[in-house]
Amino acid sequence: MAATAAEPATTEPACGLDGLRVLHQDHDYIVVDKHWDVRIDSKMWYETHTVQTQLRQRFPELADPDTYYGFRFCHQLDFSTSGALCVALNKAAAGRAYRCFKDRTVTKAYLALLRGWVDEETSTLNFSIGKNSTEGKTHMMCIEGTEGCENPKPCQTEVTVLEYGTYDGDPVTKVLLQPLTGRTHQLRVHSSAMGHPIVGDVTYSSGVDDAPYRMMLHAHFLHIPLEPQPLHVAAGDPFLPAVDPKWLPQRSLRPVEGTVEAILGRRTEELERQRREEEAEREAREEGMRRRKGRRGQRSEEEEEEERMKCQQWLSEWAGD
Repeated sequence: MAATAAEPATTEPACGLDGLRVLHQDHDYIVVDKHWDVRIDSKMWYETHTVQTQLRQRFPELADPDTYYGFRFCHQLDFSTSGALCVALNKAAAGRAYRCFKDRTVTKAYLALLRGWVDEETSTLNFSIGKNSTEGKTHMMCIEGTEGCENPKPCQTEVTVLEYGTYDGDPVTKVLLQPLTGRTHQLRVHSSAMGHPIVGDVTYSSGVDDAPYRMMLHAHFLHIPLEPQPLHVAAGDPFLPAVDPKWLPQRSLRPVEGTVEAILGRRTEELERQRREEEAEREAREEGMRRRKGRRGQRSEEEEEEERMKCQQWLSEWAGD
């Protein structure tokens, strides 16, 4: 089924259940452009404005009675993050998408505005992230070495600078963030750890950055290598002066579309190289097993021949006696 045209990005809060923006729809998946102030789902009776309720309103015939929320969300986006969100329409489709996420073959890219001007045009962030056990911060994550950081795990984020400019008069950098791992709040924690928190991220600015109307983090691109046809969706760019006049670009380094294409190209080559290496390792293991089996068979024949010779010798000696 053809995708429904998405409405333009807006600085206005979500209003009602009719504002669902659909980026892609087929028999197995729907990809929506989640609004920046709508939760994916909620167990709280008073939180009725969610993506789940929007989907039920828009596509009641597609709701799955075997699931708690009626729809199978393939991944998560924070409440204050907008952008591409994939929903599976049946158990088999959810399983195929889950394997792609589990095997880390999915390519995701987020647009963000960061406080200050990021010096390095491209960089890789490798801060390990764990749960913050500090009283009053248990809803937060933190980097390894921080007081109260529990069970930190390795995390990687690629950062590519797109533009330098100002937001409401303060210096900011527009970047493309590519998470190579999937830790909770990874992009927010990594951005803060590098000294350039995301504009409007109240949580990881200790409540200081509360002036902007939203947190400036947007899931711009999603590529899931499904068979036989990959799912490939872009959710537009909400960080444009035409959308939010407070954002004023001053110097552009590279376009969003070309940067995403380059990332996907590199990612595809990397996954193909990994596939070839895994295939070679598998073939080497199978060859090793065949050789060991052959040697075991050869030893067995030799042992049988040795046993036969001993038997003949014993019979010869017994007959002689």
